[in-house]
Amino acid sequence: MIKDYMAIINLDENENDIRSLTTNRPIASIPLGSRYRVIDFMLSNIVNCGIQNVGIFSGTNSRSLTDHVGTGKAWDLNRKIDGLFVFNHGLCDFVNHDSKLLKNNMEYIYRSHSDNVIFASSYMVCNMDLADVVQAHEASGADMTVVYKSTDEADSEFLNCYTLDIDENTNRLLGVGKNIGFSKDANICMEIFLMKKEKLVELIYKSAHNLESKSFISFIFNEMVNLNVNTYKYDGIVLCINTISSYYRSNMKMLTPEVSDKLFRSDRPIYTKIKDEPPTLYVKGCEVKNSLIADGCIIKGKVKNSVIGRYVDIEDDVEIEDCIILQNIRIHKGAKLSHVIIDKNVDIEEGTELKGNETFPLVIEKKNLFKYFLLLA
Repeated sequence: MIKDYMAIINLDENENDIRSLTTNRPIASIPLGSRYRVIDFMLSNIVNCGIQNVGIFSGTNSRSLTDHVGTGKAWDLNRKIDGLFVFNHGLCDFVNHDSKLLKNNMEYIYRSHSDNVIFASSYMVCNMDLADVVQAHEASGADMTVVYKSTDEADSEFLNCYTLDIDENTNRLLGVGKNIGFSKDANICMEIFLMKKEKLVELIYKSAHNLESKSFISFIFNEMVNLNVNTYKYDGIVLCINTISSYYRSNMKMLTPEVSDKLFRSDRPIYTKIKDEPPTLYVKGCEVKNSLIADGCIIKGKVKNSVIGRYVDIEDDVEIEDCIILQNIRIHKGAKLSHVIIDKNVDIEEGTELKGNETFPLVIEKKNLFKYFLLLA
């Protein structure tokens, strides 16, 4: 267990290519793997290494996030001393709003008794032992350590992520770029940074007063040329959730033992909000193969290679294959779905046929319950 560290999760993440699922929520609170949310993985990584002071800095669409994390009880962060803190924008500036949010809540950082900070994003899903990263950082004597993943899938799984040019002999950072999918091989930045608290404070003030700074993360990368930056190579499974297609493939990978066994470990569990639903009812005659199904569902039809969220009602003669079905959805008799992502609160009518493909899955967006109840009235 590590000591003298606090953690900040910055949710100013690029949502341009996953907008269908982030209209009313940040990437961090998108459901993943039937019963989890994206942020569960980074939050669990942080508490599993012993950190007890965590700040989440979010944008304006944070209602679902605050509902999910609550007081932090699921992660043992509902504490009188330290614990979980959530900060969000009142109004969103179009430029550099994350730096201004950090600056406006600087008192939270000052009041922490920790001298060091882990600064991370949520959209890189992994099960990481951060204690190993801390040990490597402190041994390096560097101003900052940044975590990266060396991959041969950069052209498909990590588009628009930052890439790192690294001196293989010293592990020192030489330069930063952007992955535009030109090459399969790249060192992908996982946007996990370790540094002294005083260094973070210095960077926040500089970024907030820099008229050319577009975001705090981009400012950090620009400032790296002036710092002694160490790198840490992570060899575990990483799922990048920043596009619709990567979100779809990440859920499908969770159906394979090669990925699920490394993401969900008994020695480093992934925690999430507990809702105490009844167990799923599998009605006689239904067929379920290679699928993740959360509690509270009723299954009467056929489900294959799919991820099913809470409170999903699948009626007779329904066929679902290679789909992601989020919570509170009813799929009526005779519907046939293939390569479809269905967001919350949707009714699929009887006999409906919907089909996408692995590269371009069909997305049915979330229904606004307020508008639905107005129509009923």
